[in-house]
Amino acid sequence: MVPLQVLVADDEAVSRTVVGAMLKKAGYPVIFAPDGQQAFQTLDTDDPPAIALLDWEMPGLQGPEVVQRIRTKQTQTPTYIILLTSRDSSADIVQGLRAGADDYVTKPANEDELIARVSVGTRVVQLQAALAERVRSLEEALANVKALQTLLPMCAYCKSIRNDQNYWEKVETYFTQHSNVAFTHSYCPNCYERFVRPELEALEDARAAQDRLKRR
Repeated sequence: MVPLQVLVADDEAVSRTVVGAMLKKAGYPVIFAPDGQQAFQTLDTDDPPAIALLDWEMPGLQGPEVVQRIRTKQTQTPTYIILLTSRDSSADIVQGLRAGADDYVTKPANEDELIARVSVGTRVVQLQAALAERVRSLEEALANVKALQTLLPMCAYCKSIRNDQNYWEKVETYFTQHSNVAFTHSYCPNCYERFVRPELEALEDARAAQDRLKRR
C-alpha cells in the first residue's frame, strides 16, 4: 500500500526539518508549512494530506485553531491530526483533544514515539477509507433494491412495463435502465416443450414436405 502523505507544520525551521527527516526515513512522503495559515490552506482542499503534524504555537493560526477550522468541514475521511507541543499538562492536552486533534506528541519529538503514533494514524485513516467505500457500496445496493421494490404497472398480455413518463417499454429495457441487471435470453424447460419444440417439429415437417414435392 502506498504510504500516506504527511503535512508537517511548524514555524521553527530546525524542528520542521528534523520531524520531516524522521518521517521520510520511515517512508512517508512529506510536505511542509511554515505557519498555521498555510497549514490550514493546505488542509482545506478536496484532496488534503491524510495525516498532519501541527505545532501548537505558530504565527497566524495556532495548531488548535487550525484543527477547529478543519473539523467544521464534513468529509468522509478526515485528516488525522497530531499536535506537536512542548506543553505536557493534562489541561493543555485535553484542550488540544477537545479542539479536534486525534493525538499529540511532546517536543522535542522522540523518533520511535513519533513514527509509532503516525503509524496508528495511518491505520485509522485506512480503516476510515475502507468503511467509507463500504458505505458507498451499500448505499448503491440499497438504491437499486428500492428501485425494484416499487409497484410496476405491467401489461397482462405482452408484459411491457409503464415507465415514469407513461410510456410502455419492454421489461428488459426497463430493468436495464433502473438497475445493474443485464439480460441474456434463453428458454426454460416448460416453454421449450410447449412452444419451441412444436415450432421446430413443424419446421422440420414443412421442410420434409417440400423435399417430397421436389422429388416428384
